[in-house]
Amino acid sequence: MSTTPLFKKLDHIAIVVRDTDEALAFYRDQLGLPVVIDEHIESGNVRLTHLDMGNLHLQLVQPLTDDHPLIEHLNQKGEGLHHLCFETEDVRQTFAELPGRGMAPKSETPHDGVLGKKAGFIDPAKTRGVIWEMTGPQ
Repeated sequence: MSTTPLFKKLDHIAIVVRDTDEALAFYRDQLGLPVVIDEHIESGNVRLTHLDMGNLHLQLVQPLTDDHPLIEHLNQKGEGLHHLCFETEDVRQTFAELPGRGMAPKSETPHDGVLGKKAGFIDPAKTRGVIWEMTGPQ
């Protein structure tokens, strides 16, 4: 098993919310975190809003359709911490390396992320129950 780090750094902490505008009243207005990205990802039916925390972003994730998988998460667990996302040089290459490290991607191909990046989740059954995502240019 390789000991080379799989990721470069923590990119963002994601919090799932029912309504981004309502959530911004707390995260932006009360905590004072500035919004740096606010993007609708049509292919994923989500609104992703990034707030600057200095050394990483706090990402608000709002599902935009009633059949989005995160609706079930919200209904079961409510709003709150959803996943940690790590930056990688190449998401597709990292996907390919996962099986050799005893992990598996949650899907066969990466999905669209903010600012044209690609992203992908690691199967949480292989990460001790923590939902991990990776993001990068590929």
